[in-house]
Amino acid sequence: MKFSIIIPNWNGQKLLEKNLPAVLATGADEFIVVDNGSTDGSVEMVKSLIRSQTSNVSSFKLIENQSNLGFVRAVNQGVKEAKNEIVVLLNNDVVPEKDFLKPLAKDFQDQKVFAVSLGEPQWSWAKGKWVKGFVEHEPGPRTKTPHFSFWSSGGSGAFRKSVWEKLGGLDEIFAPFYWEDVDLSYRAWKRGYQILWDPKSIVHHQHESTIGYHFPQNYVNFISQRNQLLFIWKNITDFQMLFEHKMILGKKLLTNPGYWRPYLAALKKLPLILPRWLKEKKQAKISDREIFSHFK
Repeated sequence: MKFSIIIPNWNGQKLLEKNLPAVLATGADEFIVVDNGSTDGSVEMVKSLIRSQTSNVSSFKLIENQSNLGFVRAVNQGVKEAKNEIVVLLNNDVVPEKDFLKPLAKDFQDQKVFAVSLGEPQWSWAKGKWVKGFVEHEPGPRTKTPHFSFWSSGGSGAFRKSVWEKLGGLDEIFAPFYWEDVDLSYRAWKRGYQILWDPKSIVHHQHESTIGYHFPQNYVNFISQRNQLLFIWKNITDFQMLFEHKMILGKKLLTNPGYWRPYLAALKKLPLILPRWLKEKKQAKISDREIFSHFK
């Protein structure tokens, strides 16, 4: 089984210096770095490293965007350029173990598997929950073997490209970051595919090295809250669950004035959400409740 590894980058030279040599040592069939207009020397460093890695030059591609297109567009761009069926997304703050691809080859033998979240030692599979009208997720108890996961991380996950393309990839409505990989995974679940977490496909991830450095925490929280709402409005098609969400949302707005900001930001995107919701309702093969039943 052949793999394409894709790394989106924006001013992450120091991170790439640490992780890119480890990525190149994994023996993948293709390596793609999508640079979003970096000004810190990232592009020059990558070119220099590749010149020194003569055995990997033929399988390496550097995409140079002239400006920062954002995480979602950069990843979609990389996947589109990938030549192999299994694409592995690694943030520039992820360092993989040399043999991390071997377990994935076995996982993807099952054609029902759309994606596999990689085995970050400090985390486990994602447990999806419907709690008082909102979608939440938390790490489930670690296992020694692959386990169903609510979602596969867009920063350390492997995906089947043919299904990715059928789903339309990551949705830019969630730009600049957060919930886009949860959304993609959920849409796959609703169409009858499966998401796994494999503890044997080991990577080391220093979470939010890029987001935490470039964006203030209050902005990160705002985007996360807005995108949580967009996820619910786009994907939940069970009318009873939607009614519960509406009731709880109303109470939240009455008791938490600060929540009006993410709510109004999400509300502005409602005209874009409606056609997406109609598509999800039409193409769903299993229900929302069936998905959440996997994680009780």
